[in-house]
Amino acid sequence: MRIARSYIGFMKWRNQLLALFCLIAFGAGGVFYFQHWVVQKPFGIILFIGEGLTPGRLAATRVYAAGADTPLALDSMPHLALLTNYSNDFAAPDRAAAATAIATGVDVNNRLIGSDSEGKALPNLIELARQAGRATGLITNANITDPTSAAFYAHTTDQNDRSAIAGQLAKSLGIDLVLGGGTNDFLPESKGGHRRDERDLLLEIRRNGFDLVRSKAELEAIPDWRRPKLFGAFSQAELAYADQIEARSEQPSLSDMVRRAIELLQFNRSGYFLVVDAGLMRMAAEKNNGEHTLAETVELDRALAVAQRYAGGNSAIFVCGDVGIGGLSLNGYPFRKDRGIAVLGLNSGGDPWFSWATGPNGGRHYGTARLAASHEPNATGPVSPPEQPQEPAAFYAPSALNTVDDMLALGSGPGAKDLHGSMKNTALFGIIRKNF
Repeated sequence: MRIARSYIGFMKWRNQLLALFCLIAFGAGGVFYFQHWVVQKPFGIILFIGEGLTPGRLAATRVYAAGADTPLALDSMPHLALLTNYSNDFAAPDRAAAATAIATGVDVNNRLIGSDSEGKALPNLIELARQAGRATGLITNANITDPTSAAFYAHTTDQNDRSAIAGQLAKSLGIDLVLGGGTNDFLPESKGGHRRDERDLLLEIRRNGFDLVRSKAELEAIPDWRRPKLFGAFSQAELAYADQIEARSEQPSLSDMVRRAIELLQFNRSGYFLVVDAGLMRMAAEKNNGEHTLAETVELDRALAVAQRYAGGNSAIFVCGDVGIGGLSLNGYPFRKDRGIAVLGLNSGGDPWFSWATGPNGGRHYGTARLAASHEPNATGPVSPPEQPQEPAAFYAPSALNTVDDMLALGSGPGAKDLHGSMKNTALFGIIRKNF
């Protein structure tokens, strides 16, 4: 009897110990799951690409926006890295190679979009996010078929074949929301577009179940309560600059598109991934237009502030540049509170506040100018630059040249702490992908 009681007591003690062990294991597993999946996995992931956003752009943008001592939304990002930036064959990548490195994590030759030198398609972040169950979006204030945007959906060895790039987007359309300009690449010549195959890709996109919006008012009217299948085409080419008030009255700003994208994508239970391409920054820099270059950098900053407000604390936001262009510098001694038009044009001594390394405002001609002139009909020599430009360039080029620069990368939210020090631009792909 005594042995039986001892055995029963031992069994009770063993069962209690086993139950305690299971409880501890279950609790530890729950904590591990909560920490590694619920907490650290961001619900929303937003990637901003500022075309031409080098580290040197920040100080000039602060001065132009509100004065040297007024911080930007960009300055609020807690994590920062410098991205070394080169393609597989050149020290300075073109836009296609730079965007492909960010979108796929692979260095490729210049001119290639989403493909290696043998034409093999490389999986990109939007495709991987969709496989992970996330809703996906792509926004640009330039052309949807520009290389920077195209790197997130297209695979081609010819960055200039815009018709084929548009065809790839219309055929697969694995993106839930696309907003931008460039309808000419989607419409046939008979409808005022550039396509010679007479395909109306906008009509095909609509037939595939997508809502097609052509203005800011139509974008705002899209209901928030359902997962979107939305294609916004707001201009024949790129969108208007931020200060072109009349044209912009019908077009959404970059901030408008970011806000609406977050509102529409956030209803997916598995979260979302949104790419925002600020392409007008690059277009202004190519023309040596400092005012528009900085104004569009401010527009990027506003869009970032909107994303911070609407995405919430459980979202990860990244901002990076793709490739330097033009070599813009703010020179001299503007006063601490000078801003806007006070730092445009010439200073009190008659010297330019802003100058460029290369571009159409250049006063000396070298090989680039002669090469451009040789392709002009009835060309007899180099193209003459404008006389005494207020934003001079050191050397003439029909379009400002790309520069060998490290790129700026900023981040906030879950997963962004991996941005630090000096990193290869392809590393950003891995940081974002592991948070899907």
